[in-house]
Amino acid sequence: MFLVDDLLLSPVKGILWVFREIHDAAQQELAGESEAITAALSELYMRLETGQITEAEFEAQEKVLLDRLDRLQEKETAPPEPAKKRAKRAPRGKPARKGFRPPGGPAVMG
Repeated sequence: MFLVDDLLLSPVKGILWVFREIHDAAQQELAGESEAITAALSELYMRLETGQITEAEFEAQEKVLLDRLDRLQEKETAPPEPAKKRAKRAPRGKPARKGFRPPGGPAVMG
């Protein structure tokens, strides 16, 4: 019985394994990008200290790098957005009527 269960569930287990691997790779890429931005910031501070760039250039480049780092951190901590529900549409064709009023007569409910 367990052999049959394993055989039937093996495709599902395989797909789950692939999704876990993709998730792990994405997490590593995000961590690598964060480390790259941090390294660029430290290089920027060093260039300021050695006089290779001006204070204005430093502030402009620092703002860009810090904004990128903030966006990355927001993506990591933000909860996933719920899926949007689509509004139901009326079926095509004749519109649904609640009542019918013959010309010159009272409304007939149907």
